[in-house]
Amino acid sequence: MNATLPREQPGRTVKGHSAVLLPILGGQVDWQSFERLLVATVESGIIPAVNMDTGYVQILTPETVQLVLTRTREILGPDQPFVAGAFVDDRPEDDFNADAYHRHIDAISREHALPIVFPSWGLCGHNDDEWLNSMTRIGAVCDRFLAFELSTTFVSYGRIVSLAAYESLLGIRQCIGAKHSSLERHAEWNRLVVRDRVRHEFIVLTGNDLAIDMIRWGSDYLLGLSAAWPEAFAQRDKWFASCDPRWNTLNDALQAFGDFAFRFPVPAYKHSIAQTLFLRRRIASPCSHPHSSRRPDSDFPILKLLLDRIERAVHA
Repeated sequence: MNATLPREQPGRTVKGHSAVLLPILGGQVDWQSFERLLVATVESGIIPAVNMDTGYVQILTPETVQLVLTRTREILGPDQPFVAGAFVDDRPEDDFNADAYHRHIDAISREHALPIVFPSWGLCGHNDDEWLNSMTRIGAVCDRFLAFELSTTFVSYGRIVSLAAYESLLGIRQCIGAKHSSLERHAEWNRLVVRDRVRHEFIVLTGNDLAIDMIRWGSDYLLGLSAAWPEAFAQRDKWFASCDPRWNTLNDALQAFGDFAFRFPVPAYKHSIAQTLFLRRRIASPCSHPHSSRRPDSDFPILKLLLDRIERAVHA
């Protein structure tokens, strides 16, 4: 696919958002570690996102999903913004379940959080016109939301829409931005060009953990990778905003880690994040959710080398 490159934007202030891992200890949610991760993300200056893929939202019980929401607001207090995933569990033959999405969005809105609309079979299993119609219906029941393009590399019900459909999405005023997780630079570059031409304030959130330097061309971010070390991402963003050349070295170190953590099978990256946070002594166990993909224990020495490189870059 051909891509028209948007202009580079050095010295730009980046809006950083990071998924927060839901730590697991003994097969159960480790709420104490979750609180530490959530607070560390906010204290670094990055907006947290909960009930995301990194937080196992697709395999949590409805009760746990709600508990994550309420605990997040309790921990952060009334004024701290956060993003939360609105996920509907359905099957390949299902139609768009507007009522289910509305219930999730209402629950998120009650906590004064910003909903991000996760893909589902009913939302993404049809043509672009039906996808747009569904997004319009979502916009009719909430003031603000984020859309989410997610590659089938991550989930079988994901969808990357056509560029024409993406441009039409920008016409839904309640949709203030969209996370793009195709893991393909050219698709995101094309979206940035459309954004700059059609609706400059629209937020393009890169979800490309294999190309975290997309901030150079005007993307902001909502990454799973940053869950492993939000403070390092925040430092990178500060150096980028001040045109400090150290940002390149730190970005390269973070990208090396991302290339390893997001290798095939990509969904197992969540276990890589857990292993990394355990090595950093931020959580009590390196285990992932019992129903999530796993990485081998032989990854630990490699992760340690990658983390040492990030540590050196942070303190350069």
